[in-house]
Amino acid sequence: MSDTRNKSSAGGEAEVLEQTLRRDLVSGRLATDMRLPSERQMVGIYSTTRITLREALFHMEIDGLIYRENRRGWYVSGPRLIYNPLQRSNFHVMVAQQERRAETELVDAVSAPAPDDICVRMKCALGTEFWRVRRRRRIDGRLVLFVEHYLSKTVFPNILQHDLRRSLTSIYQEYYGIDYGPAYFEINPIALRGMIADKLHCTEGAYGLKITRVNCDLAGRLIDCDLEYWRHNAISIQIDAVPHGS
Repeated sequence: MSDTRNKSSAGGEAEVLEQTLRRDLVSGRLATDMRLPSERQMVGIYSTTRITLREALFHMEIDGLIYRENRRGWYVSGPRLIYNPLQRSNFHVMVAQQERRAETELVDAVSAPAPDDICVRMKCALGTEFWRVRRRRRIDGRLVLFVEHYLSKTVFPNILQHDLRRSLTSIYQEYYGIDYGPAYFEINPIALRGMIADKLHCTEGAYGLKITRVNCDLAGRLIDCDLEYWRHNAISIQIDAVPHGS
């Protein structure tokens, strides 16, 4: 009975603290230059325990209000990027259109066998070699996206000689005369783990969103497959649906 009351009391304290933190976040009292005080400082400011504080912060993180970076602390999430899969725009253009600043960093680019599920999606034999290009991307200086691209070596010979920090869409058009045609999208919530969590500087198991996109050219030929791993609070999927028969 005593343990139950203690757990109930702790949960109630975290809920009250969370509401206070939310109000202070909205008013601008909590964060300075988008960064929250350290957990140790907040424990003192709000006269609470670290366990109660972390529960409150965790709930705010789930709701996308704040995010955590390994060994750096807590930050205000800022506005989400609006992402419409039906609009075939590259990352830098999409971000610029929303008056934000985009950066792309090349992690690595090699020839490698694609995972089995990629080969199935690309309708090729298991173990087929692709150009594997890994990149991570920032919006307004914040790491929000890690991407694995699997590019057909037949369609894009020698593509590794180009500046792969650029838009692949632009490289396809400029050097290969290829424009995107039909595409398949799959969107799933995931936990960010291992290398992906490390590259995004987030904690192991942090909430994420995985967008798998298989692209064809205008003739319907399969040309690449992208695996996008987003921090869940950095993106908002919005689609303008056209009524059937219109």
